Amino acid sequence: MVARRLELAAALVACADSPCRAKARRFVNGLSSDELQFIAEYLGACILESARECRRSRAELAARVAEFQRSHSPAPGPDQDHKMILLLEYLWRSGAPVAA
Repeated sequence: MVARRLELAAALVACADSPCRAKARRFVNGLSSDELQFIAEYLGACILESARECRRSRAELAARVAEFQRSHSPAPGPDQDHKMILLLEYLWRSGAPVAA
């Protein structure tokens, strides 16, 4: 399980823009495997939805994350809300491109 967590963290750091990688690394190092997987699932869904990359405002990111959460979690609760906040923070801090 530890190896998988390290692999997920490394993959998420690799998705960050070069100037943001140190900040992204510090952020993801504090997350659980479950939280890392939630972020990775979101990024995977974005890749599958569109090959086009674009930057989004924080409000647009929040709306997109909320849409992802609704489609992947039938009963949102405190844990899902927490993961959504972490995802939004990762996206904002990492400078990761987000599919349209």
